[in-house]
Amino acid sequence: MATARDVGRAVARRLQPVTTGGPQVAGSALRRIVEVAIDGTGRLPGARVAAGKHLERAGGSVDEAIESIIDSHIRLGTAQGFVTNVGGLATAALLVPANIAGVAVVQVRMVAAIAHLRGYDINDRRVRTALVMCLIGGEQLGRRIASGKLPTTPMAVATAPVFDPELDAQVAEIAFTGLLTRVGGKHLPLMITRSIPLVGGGVGAVLDGMATYHIGQFAKKELVQRRAIRS
Repeated sequence: MATARDVGRAVARRLQPVTTGGPQVAGSALRRIVEVAIDGTGRLPGARVAAGKHLERAGGSVDEAIESIIDSHIRLGTAQGFVTNVGGLATAALLVPANIAGVAVVQVRMVAAIAHLRGYDINDRRVRTALVMCLIGGEQLGRRIASGKLPTTPMAVATAPVFDPELDAQVAEIAFTGLLTRVGGKHLPLMITRSIPLVGGGVGAVLDGMATYHIGQFAKKELVQRRAIRS
């Protein structure tokens, strides 16, 4: 399994630092993150490879493989959060995007591996929009759908008749803003806590691990089996 250091190096090679800047920046950032998560790079295997290894270890049981994928990515997300926050480094504005990218790669890779095991074509742009939607989280998605700010669920988007570029851009901006808020520590108490050496690392690890768990559980319930996996 890839380590937090592997994730960090992979992100550094493939992603340039990103900051807020509207839909165009958000879309570009999320596309690059999805590419790294799905295709892999260096010692970080892509989502298909990860899914295949977990399926083999689970003796062909898709459900067991998905549980294993979620567990392993929680550990990876927790380690990534700790590494990028130890010593209060998250208070340095230039390092916040690196943390966002690292955690997002872990979470998108997890969701993509689940989708692949459930029979979705993770090269399909509709499916990739759905993967990014899962980063928003079930509760936030539910609120936005209920209020009409988003039209439908990740499952419906993944199986829609056509790709919707406007929806893709909207989803990217919402997901990216959510990552900035959650991982970047915009809330004052969280920002202060993360500025304390070692304590900040522990807080970052717990928050990133919890977020990864909730996203994994949501993706598992939302992306139901579509078809048999093709080799």
